[in-house]
Amino acid sequence: MKDLMGMMKQVGQMQARLKEMQDDLAKSEIEGQSGGGLVHLTVDGRGEVKRVRIDPSLMKPDEVEILEDLIVAAAADARAKVDNIMQTKMSEITGGLPLPPGMKLF
Repeated sequence: MKDLMGMMKQVGQMQARLKEMQDDLAKSEIEGQSGGGLVHLTVDGRGEVKRVRIDPSLMKPDEVEILEDLIVAAAADARAKVDNIMQTKMSEITGGLPLPPGMKLF
């Protein structure tokens, strides 16, 4: 019975650390880029877009599709960075405890 109580206490502590990590990450800003730095897209830790910065050299009417693709690529880069940060922080919280594939705690 002591083991179960100890495990429940650890789960509670893990949940508190997870909540703290999510709050901290939500306040952070992560930048993705594409086109060799011509497009920058900043997201918060939840992946919500906060800013987009586009180099003026890309503002050509006949290159709209290229610009659209670069924005999508910058967003994907930012999201991958957010995922990587979350995965690293989750590993710290769980003590490297392997989770089943596809299982997310956030």
